[in-house]
Amino acid sequence: MTLRKPLKPVAIDIFAGAGGLSLGLQRAGFQLGAALDNDPVAVRTYENNLGHHIRCAGIEGVSGDELLRAAGVETGGLELLAGGPPCQGFSVQRRGDRSDPRNGLVLEFVRLVEETRPRFFLMENVGGLLSRHGRPFLDEFENRAKSLGYEIHTKLLNAADYGVPQQRMRAFLVGESVADGLTFQFPEAQVTKWRTVRDAIADLPSPPADGRPHMEVQNHFREARLSPLNIERIKHVRQGGGREQIPERLQLDCHRKGNGHRHMDVYGRLAWNEPSVTLTARFDSFTRGRFGHPVEHRSLTIREGARIQTFPDNFVFSGNRGEQARQVGNAVPPLLAEVLGRAILTASATQLTKARAA
Repeated sequence: MTLRKPLKPVAIDIFAGAGGLSLGLQRAGFQLGAALDNDPVAVRTYENNLGHHIRCAGIEGVSGDELLRAAGVETGGLELLAGGPPCQGFSVQRRGDRSDPRNGLVLEFVRLVEETRPRFFLMENVGGLLSRHGRPFLDEFENRAKSLGYEIHTKLLNAADYGVPQQRMRAFLVGESVADGLTFQFPEAQVTKWRTVRDAIADLPSPPADGRPHMEVQNHFREARLSPLNIERIKHVRQGGGREQIPERLQLDCHRKGNGHRHMDVYGRLAWNEPSVTLTARFDSFTRGRFGHPVEHRSLTIREGARIQTFPDNFVFSGNRGEQARQVGNAVPPLLAEVLGRAILTASATQLTKARAA
């Protein structure tokens, strides 16, 4: 079968989740030929918003040939292989387990690099991948990629520097084929002043007080089981504050007994005039972090989290509240993905120009 040359550079997104990375790459100018994720709820979200080129499967059972056929490109014809392997095993915040089986998914990524031979690859992960904890996996990844003829560019980026109203530090690895010449550079910061929580969500209406979905704003509803005791707790917390501002009589026993408890952000509020803290898979509850609304006595809604992650309002998330929060919190912010995608396309165009001039 003769494959038709695609009109745009083709990307494949593995570990696609709900599609934050795919959305950004699409906006940058890529054609998403195929995507992959093992979470059926996230796959449903992806299909409803980005198309049916996603497959629900784990990466371990998928070959590079299958992905290339799904994307309609031949070996050597793929512009970009991208993805963010689950990062809990490398998480510094969660004190990731060195033996966590998800750590090995980083090496499944490089296996697919070996099998698809893209011109570029892009991998996102937590900063812990660059630490002593993640170094053995990163070293093997880099050694295998270099043996295939790729140069690896690695950088820790803060999403706030690129217009995302959130301080979110993540490691990014970009590989480019040495044979095509080395032209990729990580983009410099795109903003001189960070966007704030106010910039992101202040124009949203307050969600219905009884927990019903908002009539006009998708995924915008209150936490259903916020107890009177927790409402009383959050009333004592100022913008940008955490559990240390809650009176002792209202604190949990574990917090009263151990003021050195390391999670000081729990039971906290965001501040209007600052970027958000990093949204996690459980940002739907202020008991899990500084995820309370700046002034209302409630946790963030899913739509507010999606705004902070730079998803558009017409991007609708499937599943229950916890499943929606996981999809939003685990996503690569689409705006940051778009900036990186454009940098990769710029590098690709520069390579082509040099090749024509040679």
